[in-house]
Amino acid sequence: MRHAGSEPAYIHTGTSEFWRASVALVAAAFCTFALIYCVQPLMPVLAAAFQLSPAASSLALSVTTAVLAVSMLVVGLFSDALGRKRLMGCSLTISALLSIGTALAPSWHLLLVTRALAGIALSGVPAIAMAYVGEEVYPASGGLAMGLYVGGTALGGMSGRLLAGVLCDLFSWRAAIGIIGLLALVAAALFWILLPRSRHFTRRSPNLLQLTATTLSHLRDPGLRWLFLMGFLLMGSFVSVYNYIEFRLVAPPYYLTQSHVGLLFTVYVIGMFSSAWAGKLAGRYGPRAVLWSMIVVMAVGLLVTFARSLPLILVGISLVTFGFFGGHSISSGWVGRRAHQAKALASSLYLFAYYVGSSVVGTLAGICWSIQGWIGVATAVGGLLLIALVVSLRLSRLEPLKPQLAIAED
Repeated sequence: MRHAGSEPAYIHTGTSEFWRASVALVAAAFCTFALIYCVQPLMPVLAAAFQLSPAASSLALSVTTAVLAVSMLVVGLFSDALGRKRLMGCSLTISALLSIGTALAPSWHLLLVTRALAGIALSGVPAIAMAYVGEEVYPASGGLAMGLYVGGTALGGMSGRLLAGVLCDLFSWRAAIGIIGLLALVAAALFWILLPRSRHFTRRSPNLLQLTATTLSHLRDPGLRWLFLMGFLLMGSFVSVYNYIEFRLVAPPYYLTQSHVGLLFTVYVIGMFSSAWAGKLAGRYGPRAVLWSMIVVMAVGLLVTFARSLPLILVGISLVTFGFFGGHSISSGWVGRRAHQAKALASSLYLFAYYVGSSVVGTLAGICWSIQGWIGVATAVGGLLLIALVVSLRLSRLEPLKPQLAIAED
């Protein structure tokens, strides 16, 4: 029998520790996603600066997300051996320094090297932040802590893109990336100072055999396979729209500046709403009944972007954003409910497919742009969304993994 106070205390809502942890995790999320996506609105500028095709310029983002996807599969093992805070803090600091290195890169190939190394460094945050919350925050307070962290990811992704566009117009693309790197260093410092140390972490040696066996177990489940494919299709479609719509909007007859392109990403606010709203609907009616409708919303938005009117194009992008965040919220949450063991690994596999979709489809769509412009990109994305709709209907007929999950999945 344990004596009172013999077990380390958990972090509870309303305490100073909770807000210290929350601010630290929001800073980490902001840093991570601002550094990943700050290059996205700069692709037309990078293409001109290094004399690249649109598809080649997309590698500035794709190489980071590709390396991130692979690294996330193994970083959890190192976290189990090295600890949560230390690995996350080192990841944030190194990735911020690499961003400054990106701003100074004298050639395109060196720029890609720094972006690839940043992808490795950044993988130490998304895979571990959830584990830290699960271990250190009291379960009843964990929902708010994770909600704040997810809000930080959206804020970082939106702010990184917006700041990059504005700073590029005011100074240059190098200054834009470098300043964001400096801001990330400040965020990393806040993280080191504020995050409470781990008190429930148990150090374990990496076990590759166990990781392989559990991974194969997840891949044998047809439901998880379909959900992993859904992550690939949703993110591939979404990032392709944002990668190449900016090439359309900086050209005639729109002639938008990089600041205006950066402002385009403020529609992410719509995604912040739709992810929570779709999750609420899925909780009421089940993910089967809602997921397909989010894909339809994306497809309708894609059709609207064929219009020549700039306001209508913005409406179309907003619908694509609404549907994507809603669909991603549902499918990623469904993964956690579907997996009956090693839920964190299942989530990592989903994120692996998700970021591979960003890297592979986001780059290949550039070839479609080179051949047929926006019509080529939108046609390719429309094909992916059609496949996603078929997958969602397949998921709606999926048998629950086991009886106790029937309510959660239906």
